[in-house]
Amino acid sequence: MTSDYSSRIETELEVSAYIQDLRYALDRGATLTFQVTRRIDDNRDEQYTNLYTVNTLFPDEDPVNALRRELRDLTVEDYMKTVKDLRFPGRSEMREFGKVYNGKDDVYIKIRVELLNKFGNTTAFVMSFHFAEKAFTLNMFPYKKG
Repeated sequence: MTSDYSSRIETELEVSAYIQDLRYALDRGATLTFQVTRRIDDNRDEQYTNLYTVNTLFPDEDPVNALRRELRDLTVEDYMKTVKDLRFPGRSEMREFGKVYNGKDDVYIKIRVELLNKFGNTTAFVMSFHFAEKAFTLNMFPYKKG
């Protein structure tokens, strides 16, 4: 089986700049699109789906508002890797992050940010925001301190 992605590790400075740009876009009204259901989830245990995770972690919140806040709070230490989508080579790269919630729940986050038109309208696509199927390890995070 071949992968539809190639990955790399960006420098800490590149990741920091990406996060800064993401916050800037989110603070200035970037559209946030969240994949509630995905075909890949058809064969996945429900507890590892976007919908289940968001409803579990933020039961009384609008999912888009909760995700907007969570994306704003990402740090360089949360960064895992940068992924190129080989199926859609013209699209921007995706960034993968991981965060721990409630002191024990590992959550995998994959996002893509794109400028969609000449007027500078930005959209952040949240492809993944779900409980991790495998527990995180320190070596998955190139800039995690301690």
